[in-house]
Amino acid sequence: MKKQTSIIFYVLGVYVVLQFCWWGYHLIDLTRELGADERVLSNRVAMIIGEGLVFFLLLLIGLWKIQSSIKKELDLAERQKNFLLSVTHELKTPVAANKLFWQTIEKRELSVDQRKDITQKALQENYRLEQLIDNILNASRIENNALQIVREKIDLSTFLNDLVDRFNKRSGEEVINRSIQAELTINADQFFLETILVNLVENALKYAGSEKAIEVYAVQKEGIIHIGVKDQGNGVAQEHKDAIFSKFFRGENEETRSKKGTGLGLFIASEFTKALGGKITYMDNQPKGAHFQLTFKP
Repeated sequence: MKKQTSIIFYVLGVYVVLQFCWWGYHLIDLTRELGADERVLSNRVAMIIGEGLVFFLLLLIGLWKIQSSIKKELDLAERQKNFLLSVTHELKTPVAANKLFWQTIEKRELSVDQRKDITQKALQENYRLEQLIDNILNASRIENNALQIVREKIDLSTFLNDLVDRFNKRSGEEVINRSIQAELTINADQFFLETILVNLVENALKYAGSEKAIEVYAVQKEGIIHIGVKDQGNGVAQEHKDAIFSKFFRGENEETRSKKGTGLGLFIASEFTKALGGKITYMDNQPKGAHFQLTFKP
């Protein structure tokens, strides 16, 4: 469909330009045939050429705008298709896994430790399903301008330490390091702030690679609070850096991808950050990996 649309657009564009040139040529030729004196003829030709160039320029700008619009719509349609494929997979996987876990508990004689291990895995799958549903609902709220911000004074240092502890406990090991300045406070919506940080940390865990060297930091400099999440993965390819905060965007083909996800996490993090009056920035981590930084006024 995309190829057919592009071909039709370019054929029509070339046809319109050629017809315009042909019309201009005949108009000038007709003016010459009228037998006007040289000065009048020159003025008319200059007028026709001038007005024709203006029209031609407007025509090219219009065609370029239409082509850009078509490209955006086609890209969005492709991302929506990938999103549907992704959501179908992401919804089925935790449901199927939980079904298997509970069937195992029901049909087999298991030790206490085995039951505890399976229950923990089931809870992790349930958390994954909950996170997916939350992201879909949050994306819908963004699209429908249904975001309601309730600001309050938040102990940011305690909030971030609790968040890191929660992720480390869920992972069963210290996968996230921290560098959090003490006694930081911020005036923000706690739900928004938590959603932003959870999505950034989940993204880091997903793409951190085998080392799982993730760092969460927070510091206040010159009256501005900087919050960041770093990983030691492969980072973001140069050609994708301008699109990573777009809705449904994913750097891989959804049908051959190796990482789980819907392309909503960074989009939600970006929109929620803007709603709080902050800014989110992507930078390459050193020596490798991704570095997402949030900046807020206290």
